Amino acid sequence: MVLYSLDRLLIFSAAFIRLSFRLCICAVVAVVLMMIAYSAVQPLPGLYMMSEARRLGGFERDWAPIEEMAPVIARSVVAAEDANFCAHNGVDWDELFEVIEEGASRGASTITQQVAKNVFLWHERSYLRKAIEIVFALGIEAFWSKERIIEVYLNVAEFDEGVFGIEAASLHYFGVSAADISPLQAARLASILPDPKDRSASNPGNFTRQKALSVRDGAETIRLDGRADCFE
Repeated sequence: MVLYSLDRLLIFSAAFIRLSFRLCICAVVAVVLMMIAYSAVQPLPGLYMMSEARRLGGFERDWAPIEEMAPVIARSVVAAEDANFCAHNGVDWDELFEVIEEGASRGASTITQQVAKNVFLWHERSYLRKAIEIVFALGIEAFWSKERIIEVYLNVAEFDEGVFGIEAASLHYFGVSAADISPLQAARLASILPDPKDRSASNPGNFTRQKALSVRDGAETIRLDGRADCFE
């Protein structure tokens, strides 16, 4: 009787392992297909965007193709968030290892990693989510162009409570379309991205105002030195 039960347990375990393996393979294939699809079509709202929509009763977002945005917008967010955007493969390994070695609380997420988080994952500070985020970022870089990554990022980033994407943010803060935004306005929007619920682009505090001036100069610098070539 004991041997019979053990045999059944082994058979069940083997079947469970096979099923789990097949489910994992299906999940990986589904994610890869979604990544490929999102390289060309508008992504569905992510988990965080949907949770904010439920909490607030809706959200503001108007998808804007990158060719309908003022070019200074993309340069500004790269200058503010990820100056090495054109040089890395989705992860800035030097920056990441530096943060790990220092044990610093500051983040080391690239724009690609933020796209992975906002489009595919959940918002939570944990080593597990960060590890998954890195894998997704590498996959995104494999299937998307740099221009597409910037385009999606600018359409899913949160700029205020319930305000997602550069078009909604431009209208929300300045009453103009993303196509007509000025370099200083673009720099102010880029400057609030690390903390959009506590900073304002239209009524900036001293820190945001000073950072925006630095970002405006940085956007012009990367235009001149070629670090914007991969997405322009």
